Amino acid sequence: MSLFGASSAFGAGGTSVFGSATTDSHNPMKDVEVTSPPDDSISCLAFSPPAMPGNFLIGGSWANDVRCWEVQDNGQTVPKAQQMHTGPVLDVCWSDDGSKVFTASCDKTAKMWDLNSNQAMQIAQHEAPIRTVHWIKAPAYSCVMTGSWDKTLKFWDTRSPSPMMSLQLPERCYCADVVYPMAVVASAERGLIVYQLENQPSEFRRIDSPLKHQHRCVAIFKDKQNKPTGFALGSIEGRVAIHYINPPNPAKDNFTFKCHRSNGTNTSTPQDIYAVNAISFHPVHGTLATVGSDGRFSFWDKDARTKLKTSEQLDQPITACCFNNNGNIFAYASSYDWSKGHEYYNPQKKNYIFLRNAAEELKPRNKKW
Repeated sequence: MSLFGASSAFGAGGTSVFGSATTDSHNPMKDVEVTSPPDDSISCLAFSPPAMPGNFLIGGSWANDVRCWEVQDNGQTVPKAQQMHTGPVLDVCWSDDGSKVFTASCDKTAKMWDLNSNQAMQIAQHEAPIRTVHWIKAPAYSCVMTGSWDKTLKFWDTRSPSPMMSLQLPERCYCADVVYPMAVVASAERGLIVYQLENQPSEFRRIDSPLKHQHRCVAIFKDKQNKPTGFALGSIEGRVAIHYINPPNPAKDNFTFKCHRSNGTNTSTPQDIYAVNAISFHPVHGTLATVGSDGRFSFWDKDARTKLKTSEQLDQPITACCFNNNGNIFAYASSYDWSKGHEYYNPQKKNYIFLRNAAEELKPRNKKW
């Protein structure tokens, strides 16, 4: 008897092989499927904040839509609402009280979606697609931060059509993260900037990239005092860098590790190397998940520098992932990321969001010393 409902609807038609002994390659980990997933590649996922009772999941897609599901305690997912942009949605985030969702799109706008009234209004405008959106809740101010391919980082009071502040980036914004009072933005040409957000946002430090290839994803991690202390940065070359802002011993404390690669280390056969599409830190244990174009997710303990688990391979890349606020649920999205070009695009292939119980698998290893 499964926690997530007894039977799934696969194979109900009788023509399917899912019920037989063959392995089900679209869901090899036998995780819970979210109902009514988007009709095109899924770009971003975000769970509701702790201030909100229950678990609500937001997903944005290349079908120009943003969807909201309620994830019930028994694992059932209920589609609740949907909003549209006029271009692909590249990023989503929640306000700290859970009443609003912010969405960033290739239509060069960001919107604020009020979940109570189910109304969405434009709150930001750039001159190129908006790649990242983050809510900043500071003691002195609240605002939305947007990063764009127009090479600017803008901060918006949701009540005003013009930004509170606009900061020039060295290149197009490719990924960003915010954990107050710190923000990190990674750009094209391997640019990397850390911002401090106290009083008002300002540039804190430019960092020479620890990675040699294009930046793909970034996630801030916290120390034992729950303060942001560094970040994990993923590249298209199957590698993640762990970088502390002010480490006691930079040469020793900062490191990189390979991931999302296949064919092992045997030098006679070339190694397949895939992009790291997303990184997410567990909110309780501080361990992390990475997902890649190889169609696998992996869990890591950065302090013990060990891998905790790698999934079986899905038949599509994994494009996004996130944990819910107490770390019990790991959500990941399976859809084509165009990493192999148009010839590998199959419009018949469906997109999926899966939910996995993450309570045990992300516990750090017991250290022997």
